Amino acid sequence: MNLQQEDQKETIITLTPNTVSKVKEIASQDPQNEGKSFRIFLEAGGCSGYQYGFTFDTKKEGDQELSFEGLNVLLDPQSALALKGSVIDYKEDFGGEGFSIQNPNVKKSCGCGHSVEI
Repeated sequence: MNLQQEDQKETIITLTPNTVSKVKEIASQDPQNEGKSFRIFLEAGGCSGYQYGFTFDTKKEGDQELSFEGLNVLLDPQSALALKGSVIDYKEDFGGEGFSIQNPNVKKSCGCGHSVEI
């Protein structure tokens, strides 16, 4: 079951319960994250042009703020467009652990899986 943003009629992104749980766990481990939201973004870099980024931040002008089971998520306007329709999951398996993003807007990705072309 996926948790979708609660306040929007149109789904911008979907965070799985694993993702929400892990982000809340990470946030609780550092007092500097108190009162901050989870920002998901794309930035220039990597071998395919863009790479995903995650941080804890405060809302800036133009940001979209989403809520998933009490977890506030921020998206800047450009990242919101590039991530529209994406499903973000947190996986732990034999290959390691981390965020897995299924983004329907990706034209191609690099072999390492950390960089995408949108």
